[in-house]
Parts: sequence; C-alpha cells; structure tokens
Amino acid sequence: MTAPSAPPSATGPATAGWTQWLDRRVLTVLFLGFASGLPYFLLFSTLSAWLTEVHVSRTAIGLFAMVRSPFTFKPLWAPLIDRLPLPVLTRALGQRRGWALATQAALMLALLAMASSDPAANLYWLAVATVATSFASASQDIVLDALRIELLPETLQAPGASAYLVGYRLGMIVAGAGALYLSTLMPWSTVYTVMAALVAIGMVAVVLAPEPARPPPPPHQRFDVWVQEAVVAPFTHFATRRGWLAILVFVAIYKLGDVYVNVMATNFYLSEGYTKVEIAAVTKMLSMACAIAGAVIGGALAARIGQVRGLFLCGTCMIITNLMYAVLATQPHSVVLLGLVVGLEFFAGGMSAAAFTAFLSRLCDAGFTATQYALLSSLATLPLDILSGGTGWLADHLNSWPLYFTVSASLGVPGLLLLAWLARTADIHHRPDDIGAADQDGSRPVPA
Repeated sequence: MTAPSAPPSATGPATAGWTQWLDRRVLTVLFLGFASGLPYFLLFSTLSAWLTEVHVSRTAIGLFAMVRSPFTFKPLWAPLIDRLPLPVLTRALGQRRGWALATQAALMLALLAMASSDPAANLYWLAVATVATSFASASQDIVLDALRIELLPETLQAPGASAYLVGYRLGMIVAGAGALYLSTLMPWSTVYTVMAALVAIGMVAVVLAPEPARPPPPPHQRFDVWVQEAVVAPFTHFATRRGWLAILVFVAIYKLGDVYVNVMATNFYLSEGYTKVEIAAVTKMLSMACAIAGAVIGGALAARIGQVRGLFLCGTCMIITNLMYAVLATQPHSVVLLGLVVGLEFFAGGMSAAAFTAFLSRLCDAGFTATQYALLSSLATLPLDILSGGTGWLADHLNSWPLYFTVSASLGVPGLLLLAWLARTADIHHRPDDIGAADQDGSRPVPA
C-alpha cells in the first residue's frame, strides 16, 4: 500500500511566481484536468457531428443532450465516493486514487461501448453507452476534484485551479477539434476507440500521484451511523459556516450574466451575418486559446491578491467584456472586431473560472471534500441547467441585441454586491483540519 502524502499545510510559504507550475503536485493536477475534460465533447458536440453524418434525426440528436443529467445530480452519489471503500483498490491505492482508477476504467469501457455502436443500425445501444459514459465521467469528476483539493496545500490551490482548467481545456481540444480531424481519416468507431485509449493518460497520473492523508474509517459502523456521517454530515457541517445560505446563493449567481451571453451568442453571430467558417475560427480556435491564457492569469492573480479581490476583479472584467457584445451589435460586420470581443470575453471567462474554482475548493471542509465540491460545482451550473431557458424569451421580447447584452451583463452585478457583503460578514475562507477532523477512533463529529 502506498503511503499517503503529508496533509496539506494552510500556512506554509508560497512558492514564488511561475515556479509554482513546476511543482509536481500542480503538474499532476494538470493531467487530472485533461482526464476530466476529455469526455465532455465526446458526449456533446463531437457526438452530434457523428450522429449528423449518419443522418440521425434532429429530434433524436436533441434528446442526446439529456445525458448532461448525471453531472447535475452527481451530489446524490458523491457521499459513496467520499466514504465508501472499494475492495482491493482502496487497500492498494487509498480512497481517492482507488475510486479515481475505478471510475476511469469504467469511463474507458463506456467509451469503447460507444465505439462499438452503429447508430444507423441501433441507436438504442449508443444511447445506453452514452448514458454510461456520462455517469462514469461525472463520477470521475467527483473523485478528481476531491483528489485535486486534498493533494494541494492552501498555497497552491489557486495555481492548481489554473492548471486543472488548462488541462481541462486541452482535453476538450483533443476530444473536439482533434476528434473531428481524426474523423476525416478514419471511421467514427476508431475515433472513439482512440479517445478511450487516451483515458490511460489520466490513469497514469492517478497511479503516480501520492494519496492524500485521510483518517482511517472505523472498522464497523451501523448503517444509520454511516448515513449520518457520509451523507448528512457534509451538508450540516457546511451549514455551520457563518452566512452559509448566502454563500450558496453567491455560488449559483456569480456567473449568471456570462451564462446569458454565451447561450445566445451563436444565434447572435448568425443573425448578424457571420458565416459558420468565421464563427468556427473565432469561437473554437481563438476562444480556446484565450480561455487557457485567462485561466493561467486568473489563478496567478487570485494567488497574489487573495480570493475575494481576485473574484471581484475577474467578475468585473467579465461584466465589461460581456458589455462589449452590446457594442459589437451596433457595429457593421467585422471579423476582426468579433475576434477581439470574443477573445477578451473568453479570456475574462478563463480568469473568473480559475478564481471561482479556487474559491469553491477552499470552501470544502476536511473529510467531506468530494461531497461538498460536487454540491457546490453542481449548484454553480444551476443557471445553465434551469435559468438559461429564459434567454431566448428575453432576446425575443427585448428585440434588440445591444439591449439584450446590456441586461445580460448587468446580471453579473448582484453577484459582485453579494461577494462584497460576504467578505465582511460570512465565513468564506479555508477552515483548518481540526474543525470536523476525525477523533481517535476515526469517526467525525456531526453538527447538531
């Protein structure tokens, strides 16, 4: 059994400057991010391209979008991944790495099942394999987020969040543009087989990573006690934070304005006369590079000026760049101006994503990392899953793109005002391990 690494220190000196990226733990997180980002396009846009090529109906293609559901509901089984040991794997690798390797093996098998499908002959089998892939990918995210947070000391959470997002974007590029390019050279079944093989990159990163230190669980527990500690305690423990309800509201609304801009962006481009080639060049290639650069800068900024000021600055930049769409809507057709606006918007989005990820990571309490981060990250996507449904209605009723983007950008203001209030009144900082830490028999106190 591999010995666990030393527990992260919240008080150790920060590694200076960009040399933080050379830290082995940060590099490990980079590859974990790649593993997390790889399945995303394989479940959505890349899969849509495959289905379109074999003449699957648009109705059926639209139904495949429902495979996002496991990512929304992953907090429901996160407590199992957080606390339930796996036979053999937990003993050999530890709780985090054991579960990570298990979910990655399941993801590889599910992608191979997709590769073995023929949607033109049996769409049902592909649908089943796609749901399995989505469930395995969401489960992998639960454990990799927990591993990332527990592997990094407090001083490396911000650069670690940047590295994770950079890796995530690289995984998306490989599964998006890379898979589309490969599809011009080989059948889609072979493309998905290649993508399944690339899951091994994340598996190697997990095996080589140290296992974060965790208190040993008690040898025997009654079922009701286990449910109390694994399922109830993560939520009740978070509720001991001062201002916890306001924190959850902030998590849900911080990026609301950005969601409203992005959901209607493609419709805006097309209605303004931009061609599909121009849109692809700007929103796929340029935007991805800008998002990666923004993630690097955002993490470094949050580490240097602090999480609250970093979130506030990045959120302000996000509002300003969203307003630039309102300016773009008043200008004549210009690919250069489109590239400038989209590039800056994705750069600001990358910055805010890195700062926001580091913020969510610091909110997680020791011992409940997987469950609490799954809850917070799912809550952060709530606007995309529910509130974004009103974007088309708003655009139709305003009947003005400049006004729509102005209103959308303004939706980011309440989040910044709430952040300023939280900074003065709420407990939004990392809490040391002694709060809720395990006692000598391995159990954790459960708040009343």
